[in-house]
Formats: sequence, structure tokens, C-alpha cells
Amino acid sequence: MTPSRTTLRAAIGTVSAAVLATTVLTGAPATAQAATPDAASAATASAGSASVRFVDIKGEGGITLKANVFTPAGADGTRRYPVIVLPTSWAMPQVEYMAQAKKLADAGYVVVGYNSRGFWQSGGEIETAGPEDIADASKVIDWALANTPADPQKVGMGGVSYGAGISLLAAAFDKRIKVVAALSGWANLIDSIYSGRTQHLQAAAMLGGAGELTGRPSPELRTVLKDFMTSNLSKEKDLVAWGKKRSPATYLDRINANGAAIMLGNAWGDSLFPPNQYADFFEKLKGPKRLEFRPGDHATAEAFGLFGLPDDTWTDTKRWFDHYLKGADNGVDKESPVLLKSRSTGAYEGYKSWKDVPSAHRKIALDGSRNIHTNWDSGADGGLIFLSSMLDQFFRLPPMASIPLLPRSLAAVWQSERYETGQRVRGTTRLHTTVTSTAESGTAIAYLYDVGPLGIGKLVTHAPFTFHGKTPGQPFGVDLELFSTAYDVPAGHKLAVVVDTVDPLYIEHNPSGARLTFSSPADDPSYVSVPVRE
Repeated sequence: MTPSRTTLRAAIGTVSAAVLATTVLTGAPATAQAATPDAASAATASAGSASVRFVDIKGEGGITLKANVFTPAGADGTRRYPVIVLPTSWAMPQVEYMAQAKKLADAGYVVVGYNSRGFWQSGGEIETAGPEDIADASKVIDWALANTPADPQKVGMGGVSYGAGISLLAAAFDKRIKVVAALSGWANLIDSIYSGRTQHLQAAAMLGGAGELTGRPSPELRTVLKDFMTSNLSKEKDLVAWGKKRSPATYLDRINANGAAIMLGNAWGDSLFPPNQYADFFEKLKGPKRLEFRPGDHATAEAFGLFGLPDDTWTDTKRWFDHYLKGADNGVDKESPVLLKSRSTGAYEGYKSWKDVPSAHRKIALDGSRNIHTNWDSGADGGLIFLSSMLDQFFRLPPMASIPLLPRSLAAVWQSERYETGQRVRGTTRLHTTVTSTAESGTAIAYLYDVGPLGIGKLVTHAPFTFHGKTPGQPFGVDLELFSTAYDVPAGHKLAVVVDTVDPLYIEHNPSGARLTFSSPADDPSYVSVPVRE
């Protein structure tokens, strides 16, 4: 008999709970009890210091949210503690944050982690950070203030991925939230999975599949995903409106008015939420703020910390909460608010703002004319979701291509001069060109490669763009931001710009037999501007 989806969810949940809870409560007598929580009994397990209990919390509309609560040791009702609320990531069980929650509770916080609605044993349906999820966050805060020794004047929220997005959105609607740590999250959902008007195929497929396996997608979500994956352009406006409603950037004025201290963390190679949209959002925040970018893919910069292992992101997250919830004089407010870790060297760099990251720009002229056929993969691509950026994170092996061997009938290629000194690429590369298509719709992907003496190119960054409704044979301008990064090009290497029309990461819109021409008019030259730190 084939196991049902519910059975699979239960099995995966049990294994996940066992692994995470064992990590958190190693040596504690109640480890097994924590691994298979019984919310009805709200059993308490002692970790030798902070205590944990599993509870049911009533969410928006009366649904049940499964949660765990860590309370500092010695809490006897005579004092109150800062409280941190942690909504789970997409498809993750409620024990996701237990390792970090215990550490925070040992440091004097009440910590409430809860399973976001629609996933695992929590009630409701997956609303994708919709109004119900925002209301749930406030309900959890209400519960914590009524049922734990939480200080109503010292409320923080945080989380990874889905939990990060919900936390930022909640900060726009609940003035009690004073601090947010949003790790591997999004500020603009459309700029994340539909950047350049191009569907991020692997990202959307992963989210949809994980949602079906571990939760109950709402009818609205299923419809949106169907229209998205089938390229239903008649529903494009509805898709954009749906994403805008779920984007913290939409509520920027409210977030700024409420004044929460906001820390944003992300990875350079995040396959779900590219760094550009976080950087843009950061620049517009008015209150206390911090932005951290590290090598890796979605949530990989925080992953070790979820198992209780040393992790720079979680260390800085705790410092952020310590200062803005506890008033600790730990210097985090005096440090450079932008912290970048180079993909090439692993060294940290601090900057006063995102716009101060590059100090100069190197222009690569996209001269001449290049005519390419569509619908064939040239060999240049952005890799595979998660795998490619993790190889870059741990082994410094980004996707590679032999630039001399790329077929010029399928890929437009330009190269810079050989640089006598190393080039520290920092920030957002921008492409400006003129395109002529033989069809009214099309997709192209632009890549920037670091090319060594043998012609092997290592991917520095890339981004897709799609157009619709163009007049065949009539030139039009394209301005494209490639995904932000921090990469060091060695002395003696070149930079290569490659544009082709097929990449496994994206859905392409090139009709059969279509061709694209890239030109550089005298009155509007084409170029790529590469940000560098001198």
C-alpha cells in the first residue's frame, strides 16, 4: 500500500523532531519526550537550565498552532523577560529553532517557536505569508504575554526563510514588535521568484512540492502556482498583486513608522530570494538596521546554527536581540551596518551603507552585433538550485563554462581586457543593451564570468529577463540588474559577458525558431557596468 501524504508528513516530522531535539537536549533526561511532543499534556523537559514545554496556541480564525516555549531557568513569576517569537520556515516542523531557542532562553529570553499555519500539525491552510499569517503572529504574542513571564515592552520576532518574511510583515502591523531578525527572507516576493519578468522554475517547483508534502496549500496558492508554472500571462496582474500583498516592501512606510530594529541576513547565491531585493529594502529602512551577506544558498548560512553548532549569523542575531531588547552595550549598534563576506576569500568587510560597497565601476563594452538562435542551451547556465551555490560556499566551485568553446550561434559573448591587478567585484552588476527579436516574446539570461588563462569561466553572477508584446524586427532597450555578489577576480584574468536563451533555473518564452540580435547603437552604446572595490 502506498503511504498517504499525511503518513509521510508524520514520518518526516518524527525524524526531524528526533534529530533536532536530540541536538538541543543532549544529556537531558527528557530528550525522547521532546522528540515526540504531546501538546495536550504540555509536557515539560528540563535541559539543566532553561525548560521547554509544548503547547497549543489559538491562531487567527480559531485554528490551532503547534508551538514550543522555552523559559529561562529560575523563572518564578517575580520578574519578566524579553520574548522572542519564531515562526517556522516553509515546510519545517515546529522543532526547527529548538537549538537556538534553548541558547536564547539560557541567556534570559522567553522564546516561542510555532509551526506556521497549514504546515505539519498546525491547523489552517498555507496562505503564503498572507493576512492570516500576520494575524497569527500577533495571536502568538498575545498568548506569550498572557501565559509566560514575557515583558510586553520587549517583544522581538525572527526566523529563517518563511519565518523571516512573516516576521517582517508582522513588524508592519504590530507595534509591540521592537526587534526583527529576518534571515534568508524576502522583502519583495515578485522580485524574488519572478525577477526580470521570468519565472524561477526550480525555486517555484521546490516550494510547491514541499508545500504539498508537508502541508495543506490553500486553493488560492494552488491556483497561483498553476498559473505561474504554466505561464498564464492573462493572470500576470493577479500574480503581481498577490505577491505585492505578501511583500514587506509594500508596507515599508508602516515598518518605518513602527520603528523596529531590523537585521537582514542572506546568502549571495540564494536560489529563492536573491540578495538584490533585500539590499534595496535595507537602504530604505529608517530605523536601526543591519545587513549581512555571506556565501551560500537559501538558508545555508544559518543551517549549522539550527543544529546548535557555531554559526556567525546566529551569533550576530543574538547580539542584535541582546542590544535592542536587553539594552546590552555590546557594540553592535556602533559597527558598520553592512557586513559582507567574500565568496573568494571568506574575509568579512564592513561598510556604512549598501551604496558605499563599490567604490568604482568597470565598464565592458558590448560592441558590435551578435545574433543568436534561441531554445538551445549554449552551455552557460546558473547551475542547480541549492547544489551549485553550496559547492561555491564550501569548495569555492561555482558553475563553470569554457568560454572559447561556447557556440557563438547560441551565445553572445564579449570579453574585457586582461586585468593586471585583481578586481574585487562588490555589489550589483548592471547590463544595458539593445535587443531585436524575430518574435514578440522571448527570454535571455545574462552571465558574468571570471575567465582564467585557459579560458575556463567561473560564474560571478547572472540574471534572466523576459519580454512580451514587442514588435518583431524593432529594436528595444534592456536594462538588467544581475544578482548582487562579492567575488574577487585574480590578476591576469578577464571578465566575460555571455547572453544565451536557456537555463534550467528558469522558464523561457522563446518561440520555436526565434532569433535575438544584440546591438550597440552609436547614440546608445551597450555595456555592462561591474561594481568594484578599489
